[in-house]
Amino acid sequence: MQSLRETGCGQSVSVVKIHGEGAVRRRIMDMGITKGTKVFVRKVAPLGDPVEVTVRGYELSLRKADAQMIEVQ
Repeated sequence: MQSLRETGCGQSVSVVKIHGEGAVRRRIMDMGITKGTKVFVRKVAPLGDPVEVTVRGYELSLRKADAQMIEVQ
């Protein structure tokens, strides 16, 4: 398995699991990233932070620390 942070630009993946605890995990889930959700990686900044994705029809920017917590396939 890989994390969303390791996913290349232009790839579509499916969320398998969200790692993390408490408020951080809740914030990620509140953004619409839940198990089984399809995520398309639009852009990755030159230094890898942030990662820009499309989730449930809207665009979202994630910090690399948050993207690392999202396990995808």
